[in-house]
Amino acid sequence: MQEPDLILWCEETWPVFASAYLRPMLLQKIKHLASQYKNEFIGIRQHLHAHPELSYKEFETSQYVQQKLRDYKIPFEVKAATGVVGLIEGKNPSSRIVALRADMDALPINEENDVPYKSTKTGIMHACGHDVHTTCLLGAAKILSETKAEWEGTVKLIFQPGEEKNPGGASLLINEGVLQNPAPQCIFGLHVNPQLEVGKLSFRGGKVMASADELYITVRSKGGHAAAPHLTADTILVASHLVVGLQQVISRNRDPFTPSVLTVSSFQGGYTTNVIPSEVKLMGTFRAMDEGWRFKAHGIIKKLAKELVESMGAEADVHIDVGYPTVYNNEALNDYAKSLAADFMGKEKVEETEVRMGAEDFGYYSQKIPGCFFRLGTANKAKGLTSGVHTPTFNIDEDAIEIGMGMMAVFGSSANFFSSQATA
Repeated sequence: MQEPDLILWCEETWPVFASAYLRPMLLQKIKHLASQYKNEFIGIRQHLHAHPELSYKEFETSQYVQQKLRDYKIPFEVKAATGVVGLIEGKNPSSRIVALRADMDALPINEENDVPYKSTKTGIMHACGHDVHTTCLLGAAKILSETKAEWEGTVKLIFQPGEEKNPGGASLLINEGVLQNPAPQCIFGLHVNPQLEVGKLSFRGGKVMASADELYITVRSKGGHAAAPHLTADTILVASHLVVGLQQVISRNRDPFTPSVLTVSSFQGGYTTNVIPSEVKLMGTFRAMDEGWRFKAHGIIKKLAKELVESMGAEADVHIDVGYPTVYNNEALNDYAKSLAADFMGKEKVEETEVRMGAEDFGYYSQKIPGCFFRLGTANKAKGLTSGVHTPTFNIDEDAIEIGMGMMAVFGSSANFFSSQATA
């Protein structure tokens, strides 16, 4: 074999060789380390769960994460006030750059679980599993740091604030350059799933979660006596017609094969029995799986609200707070991730994620670079751990910690072997 042929052979066959021979060895080492560190990181999760912080106020959590990265000798920088971005360089750091993301904020919910690590802050709770996400990424960080001589490329660790509240911490970090210097070629994120049994993971390519926009509409008139409705515009009646009329946005304007939801969730007006109020305030949410339809619908909502209200003698102020975009999983990257998960967990442990009309600001990342947002099973029916997210009794089977941190470490290290099609 001539020297040029030997070079070509190495370039063309090395990824196959690496995948076939080196990856299983690395996966086994990661699995061993995740098992070895399981109890340590369950303790970290319980600490985070007991000390939740609301969106954009994750100051203690940020300091805790920073200290852990110092302990692991991982360099980092702080972005968007409480966000923490770390870098782990393996061999040939510029060859492949992969981002791993976890959110850190909690919800304004009073915890009802009777556990030793119950929230110590009245009215604040990790009811969406962000304590789990942060723990899994810290665990992956420790494993990746200890194995960095055995994989190629760079892993960017993104500990993100404010997933639960507009404009979304992801958008703030992107504006501050989190997807630059170095620029990740793809990004992975996980989310707890209390409907999926512990020990399982789920994936889905394409559109997996909806966009989410907030609706704020105020109906106004001069108000008046309830016994003389003919002397004013009845804002209660007008707003009631508007609530019904807004459903036409979905039923008569949307492609029936495009999922979308419009819900008016708050109707505030009036304070006594004999007064027609001068204003009624409506609040709601609009969800869509198609970005084109999403913004077309905004125009329809504004036009319908103003014209319907004015036709009944009142005035309308309409504000649409544009929120998170759809979460789109790159199909090639998702397929690759599923194959890695099957290798790591066993094929029978990997399922398909259902489409959800819920929203996640991971969509900001996946609209910019190839992303894979997957689900971590945390339920255990035998232990009664089935409460949904955003409820005061949400909790997890903590065996999920070992799986989540191991899987994130696998993606951080082994994603250096995926073909260039995943970044196309």
